[in-house]
Amino acid sequence: MSRQLVADVGNTETVVGLLDLDGGEVLDHWRISTLSARSSAEYRVLLSALLDSGPHEAEPMRRGVVASVVPSATPALRRAMSELVEGDVFVVTAASGLPIRLDVDEPLTVGADRIVNTLAAKVRFGRDTIAVDLGTATTFDCITAEGVFCGGVIAPGPSAGLQWLTRNAAKLPTVELAPPDAVIGRRTETCMQSGVFHSAVDAVDGIVARIKASWAAVDPLVVATGGFASVIGPFARSVDRIEPFLTLQGLGIAGAHLDCT
Repeated sequence: MSRQLVADVGNTETVVGLLDLDGGEVLDHWRISTLSARSSAEYRVLLSALLDSGPHEAEPMRRGVVASVVPSATPALRRAMSELVEGDVFVVTAASGLPIRLDVDEPLTVGADRIVNTLAAKVRFGRDTIAVDLGTATTFDCITAEGVFCGGVIAPGPSAGLQWLTRNAAKLPTVELAPPDAVIGRRTETCMQSGVFHSAVDAVDGIVARIKASWAAVDPLVVATGGFASVIGPFARSVDRIEPFLTLQGLGIAGAHLDCT
């Protein structure tokens, strides 16, 4: 099976994925810290080690695709990927000519992750969609069935509250973002865990409700994706589907399109 190597560069983490050549199946994936100072040689060693750790290392990689919201990290990563794949390495931007439309005031400023989420939603769901990407930031993308990105909402990510509390309150400990056993905590740690977790869940439901009230779409599909999708998504009443790899799949679909143009 021929494959493609894709990378979604976020502000905190970079998600590297190994996909089939058509972009439909995620064969493997890894999360690494996003470091602007990492050289192409360092990226190459790291990526090679990740690929060698899986069962697919003997199969060829025909192309690479990158979506990045950290421009300083992109050139080194692209050079490293170009040494590992046999074909081209594409960097997705608003000017990439993908079969979607960015119907917003400043289309060239739309993040690459939101662009590939739009493409994935168009191809995979074919209906009006609210893509809720739960990462360092939480983005809510309004996407029509025809693949038109109509705008959305950008909010602090689920972990932002925990980081703010531990940074600004000297006596508060660091706790994990996870579903608490009860809403009412009986220790400082469980109180914090409950407050941050339920704030994140209620924020998703509240913003989705406001979007539905403001957007002319009829019964849009609400899809949770991103690093915290599997943590927050099952508890949000508004979420219809959890697709943790929607962005990676969008990158794969983008690669198939760009390779043919």
